[in-house]
Formats: sequence, C-alpha cells, structure tokens
Amino acid sequence: MGRRRWRDGTGVLAVVEPDGEEVRIPLEVASSYRARTKGLLGRDSVDGAMLLSPASSVHTFRMRMAIDVAYLDRRLAVIAVRTMRPGRLGLPRLRARHVLEAEAGAMAGWGLRVGSWVEVEVEGGTRR
Repeated sequence: MGRRRWRDGTGVLAVVEPDGEEVRIPLEVASSYRARTKGLLGRDSVDGAMLLSPASSVHTFRMRMAIDVAYLDRRLAVIAVRTMRPGRLGLPRLRARHVLEAEAGAMAGWGLRVGSWVEVEVEGGTRR
C-alpha cells in the first residue's frame, strides 16, 4: 500500500463496526501545513470531524472547547482515543499517521473506539 495524501477539503467519514454496520459523518480534511496548524483553533463547535493528515499528535492550546482525538494508523485503524481539554499537549503515538478531531463525546456516540476502522470518502475516491 503506497502513501496516500488527501487535499484540503470536505468529505465523509464512515466508521465501520465489526458487524459491518457503518456510521457516516461529515468530514473536513486538513492536509496542508497551514490547515493542519490551524485545525479547530478559534471554533466554538465542529459539525462532524476533522482529519489531520499526516499527523501523530495534537495540542489544544488556545482552543475554546474540549475535543475527542482518535489516532489512526496507516491503514486507518483506530489505535487510541482520548478526550482533551483546552490547554493540553497530546503525546505523539508511534504508529499514528493520521489524527481525527471532533467535539468531546462525539466519538463515543459514533461507536469509534480502539480497534475500529474508518473509511475516508473525498472527491476522487474512497480510502480504507
């Protein structure tokens, strides 16, 4: 499997359950340095999730809200999920290649947990 780079933009995140059922969530993709650096800074809420790629850690300095953070490996499997309050520095995850961010509590509602995997649908194709 070669490296895949998305472009900044929007799409859909599909959280796939072990029984094959999936939950679809609006997604913003931040793949450029500028977009990854800004992330969710300055927002009071987010509709869906934001994918930072490539990324292996995040911080919540100057953020207005608590967020859920899911670390994804290169195959888009979830390797860790954390809730971070504003003003925190997350430790880098060695196998993480991508990071998902959402409002605190959202990922539990979607059923996203360690061992889950996701599909990213953006203009130009799907990635699992």
